[in-house]
Formats: sequence, C-alpha cells, structure tokens
Amino acid sequence: MDETLNARIRDALAAHVGISEKRMMGGNCFFLNGNMLCGARRHNDGLGRFMFRVGKQNESMALADPTAQAVIHGSRKLGGFIRVDESDCDDAALLRWLHLCLEHAAALPAKD
Repeated sequence: MDETLNARIRDALAAHVGISEKRMMGGNCFFLNGNMLCGARRHNDGLGRFMFRVGKQNESMALADPTAQAVIHGSRKLGGFIRVDESDCDDAALLRWLHLCLEHAAALPAKD
C-alpha cells in the first residue's frame, strides 16, 4: 500500500458522497456506493500504479490513451479495468480517469 497514492485519490474524491475504502488486491481500493472505482499500490519494483475501473463499454476508448494499459491479475485480464503508472498520472489526468470511473459506478445499483 502507498499512502501518497491513496491520499491523491482521497483528495480528488473528497467532494463525492458515498465513497469508501477497503484494502484488497495488494493495495487500497476505493468504492462509490459499494461499487469499485479505483485502487492504487506501489509494486515491488518501486513503481506506483493506479488501477481504474472504467467499465467494459469504456475500455477500448481508455486503452487508446498511450498511458493506459490493460490490468492483468494473475494470468487473467480484468475486463473494464485499466492501469496507469504514477509518472503518467498528474492531477489533471487523475481527475479525468476518476470522472470516467465515477460515471461507470454511478450507473450501477448500490451494494451493501
């Protein structure tokens, strides 16, 4: 887990109601009304990475961005998720990615 990356997400989501956090997938994940939005972690190689749940309908558009890569968890590609290296995600980019995540999650039914 990396508190610097998590703090950036917390700050960017501060104005939104219904945000929660949970440790999972080797880092910290953020949720809107129980639906995953994103996560962040610093890997063993020292690189910080953000993971964004953009939704399957937005995945190809998101992957057209040269800074975005598909998320591979174990040997499985996670549909609807992309990852972006910390070095490619300034504050403006973080807000753009989070906007896409929030739109996707807001369209889903709330979870307990």
